[in-house]
Amino acid sequence: MKSTDHFKNTILAYLEERVASDTLFERVYTNPKKNLDDCIRFILNTVQKSGCNGFTREEIFGMAVHFYQQENIEIGNPINCKVVVNHTVILTAEEQEEVRKEAIQKAHNEAYNRAMQPKKKANAKQPESTNQLSLF
Repeated sequence: MKSTDHFKNTILAYLEERVASDTLFERVYTNPKKNLDDCIRFILNTVQKSGCNGFTREEIFGMAVHFYQQENIEIGNPINCKVVVNHTVILTAEEQEEVRKEAIQKAHNEAYNRAMQPKKKANAKQPESTNQLSLF
């Protein structure tokens, strides 16, 4: 299946979190007839059938839970696609400091490079000749 690893990992993390907090879901999640690849295939086919291009995370997670809760569910054919996952990256204080230092260094390098480039001479503007005769 050609779903992105990040999408698969995001679904897996949600399901494992759900198992940890919901003992009823744990029973259906551990069903040996179910697996993550079939869950992903079910989600992708459901999305394709809907005709929509964007879904909230809650909608996608709901499809994953629905897959595990249904004993007999049509998962559909494999789909060759690319999945885009939007998420917020949370940086540690050390990572934030590193990003800040890199941005400062980049700005410094760009300013230095601009200062070191030879300055272009401004062409002195020549008065335009009009080919008109003057009587005076």
